[in-house]
Amino acid sequence: MKKHYNVFIGLAALIALLVIIGIAGYITAKPKAMTIQGEAEATEYRVSGKVPGRVEEIFVREGSMVHKGDTLVLIDSPEVRAKLAQAKAARDAALAQSRKAVNGARQEQISGAYQLWQQAIVQEDVLKKSFERTQNLYDQKVISTQKYDEVKAKYDAAVSQTLAAKSQYDMAVNGARQEDKDAALALVHQADGAIQEVEGYLSELYLTAPSDGIISSIYPKAGELVGQGAPVMTVTDLSDVWFTFNIREDYLHGMKTGDKITLSIPALDGKKCEAVVNYIAVRDSYATWKATKEIGQYDAKTFEVRAVPQQAIEGILPGMTAIIE
Repeated sequence: MKKHYNVFIGLAALIALLVIIGIAGYITAKPKAMTIQGEAEATEYRVSGKVPGRVEEIFVREGSMVHKGDTLVLIDSPEVRAKLAQAKAARDAALAQSRKAVNGARQEQISGAYQLWQQAIVQEDVLKKSFERTQNLYDQKVISTQKYDEVKAKYDAAVSQTLAAKSQYDMAVNGARQEDKDAALALVHQADGAIQEVEGYLSELYLTAPSDGIISSIYPKAGELVGQGAPVMTVTDLSDVWFTFNIREDYLHGMKTGDKITLSIPALDGKKCEAVVNYIAVRDSYATWKATKEIGQYDAKTFEVRAVPQQAIEGILPGMTAIIE
């Protein structure tokens, strides 16, 4: 009996050892769960100006929180100020021309034109009487035809001179033509438009924040020159955050837009958050194509998957890792 008992104990120990080895082998050989890793991204705004110039002063630092409309940078541009002075001088000249056209001739000019008109009337009256006497003598055959023509020509010239003097007087009284007044007024409007344009450029010397966010990058330093449209700094809107994942197509497992996923963020002590998939698109093939035919599989492409958190995540920053659980 003792011998059979020892055999039984040995067999039980052997079976237990085989079970333990089998369980250990199963655990070791069991494939681990795949980790899909992505990162947080946020909307970025490039702050740039319409006017080239020199950076006069920077009012923020990298990492500063700003609000929409806050002044970030002051750019100095003497050329714009000079153009504003030129535009104002052009407007002053246009206003002077417009007032001149509206007001017409000065009183002295009107008085002078009137006196010339009266002088022409007197001269015409004298030559008219002389012509009438000459006409009577000519009818009586007392004077020659040449003498008659000379007197008549002088009288006709006096009549024309009177009409010309009257026209000059009327012009002085009436002032400039309506077309000239309209043209002068249009020059004033044109000068006003030039001033508004330059003042618009002046407002661009103060660069403001386009959105609430954090200053993530500042490119030039105070005193450096910046060109038109050149980025000066970047404002990152932390209220518009999403997560981006690059997933091979054989790991998508039917994922589609609208699906909810659970994410873990290691930088925030593994904080969990819920996100909704809102974008799935294939990446460029030259960068994401993976050939697997040499092992009997197929060529797989990589898809870009974006997910938006359902609620704001405190402390999240662009670049933080996110893991799909």
